[in-house]
Amino acid sequence: MGEFRALFVAQWVTVVGDQLARVALSVLVFGRTGSPGWAAVVYALTFLPDLVGGPVLSGLADRFPRRSVMVVADGVRAVLVGLMAVPGMPLPVVGVLVVGVHLLNAPWNAARAALVAQVVPGRGLVAGMGLLSMVLQGGQVLGFAGGGALVAWLGPSGALLVNAVSFVVSAVLVGWGTGRRPAASRPAASGTARRGVWWRQVRAGVGLVWSDRRLRALVALGCVSGFYVAGEALAAPYAAELGGGSVAVGLLLGAFAGGSVIGMVVLARAPDANRERVLVPLPMVACAVLLGCAADPSLPVTLGIFLVSGVASAYNVVASTMFVQHVPDERRGQAFGLAITALRVSQGAGVVLAGASAEYLAPHVVVAGAGLLGTAAAGAAGWAWHRAALRPADRPAGWRSAAGEASD
Repeated sequence: MGEFRALFVAQWVTVVGDQLARVALSVLVFGRTGSPGWAAVVYALTFLPDLVGGPVLSGLADRFPRRSVMVVADGVRAVLVGLMAVPGMPLPVVGVLVVGVHLLNAPWNAARAALVAQVVPGRGLVAGMGLLSMVLQGGQVLGFAGGGALVAWLGPSGALLVNAVSFVVSAVLVGWGTGRRPAASRPAASGTARRGVWWRQVRAGVGLVWSDRRLRALVALGCVSGFYVAGEALAAPYAAELGGGSVAVGLLLGAFAGGSVIGMVVLARAPDANRERVLVPLPMVACAVLLGCAADPSLPVTLGIFLVSGVASAYNVVASTMFVQHVPDERRGQAFGLAITALRVSQGAGVVLAGASAEYLAPHVVVAGAGLLGTAAAGAAGWAWHRAALRPADRPAGWRSAAGEASD
């Protein structure tokens, strides 16, 4: 379990740093431009690179040793974030560096997910994935809630330097704390052959996900987050509308992440047989509760709304665990990367649309509208999962549900 602890701490450190950087970027861009749209665009750049990174770069986690992929990605990200921290860096350059950093998130996350499945095989995977998801959300709470105060103290550049250091720490933990393993698939020798193998792996991953109705439904359920992410996307202008500063930005961002931690703890204590059942109602709740923002409530009430939405969003830990279990190890990195691509692209698109809408409508109205649309989308995705789950005869050999794996 020493390897799992190394991955555990590495993910926690980078997540705290990432969320701190998101607060810093939101404050930096909104402070320079005064535009909700531009603030949302830069925030969206933390999601949209997965459109390329997911399909193209996630396969690195299968073609090269996963520990090496994580260490190299951490090192390059540390350099790029360090450049972002240079005072007075032009905003277009900052945007390019943000894209570079988040392109490398795809192979890092794919390698981490595949490595966890090797480190904690069998029935321990459910608990391991759940624990890492709680680390993710717990790190977001600390990074967001403490990020506002730290940005106010150090300034955006200082906060970005802290993020750069977090990547260095992660590289050391992964490099020294995990064992050496060969690549899951052997790279081709020549450049032309490598490109051919790479493209075949991408197509095979797409075909695997697209041909399985359960995998498609799980991805669709994850993409519902593109609607309830609107509150995070508009944190800076929403805080301004409520009369708050950078601390209020961190609290708004942290409320959702804090709710997610609570939801994951509750799901971890729920009976195994009940975990799959949350995949239909909870995505709808995560979106529907945002309709309360239409009344333009005070900051404490808004924080409560975001908290409840975060609690309901915990269904994602069940969906992601089931997805990882359903995919063979030799395709796990590629398939997981494709799923993350769909998730991040939906979130990025939601962020951009929310920011554009906030140029003409008040932030609380935009968040409420996203909640309305998201409720409808969650209902459709839930129905797709319900129909897929009713056909067990179609499940391929080796399919293990989250509940079944945990109860073996």
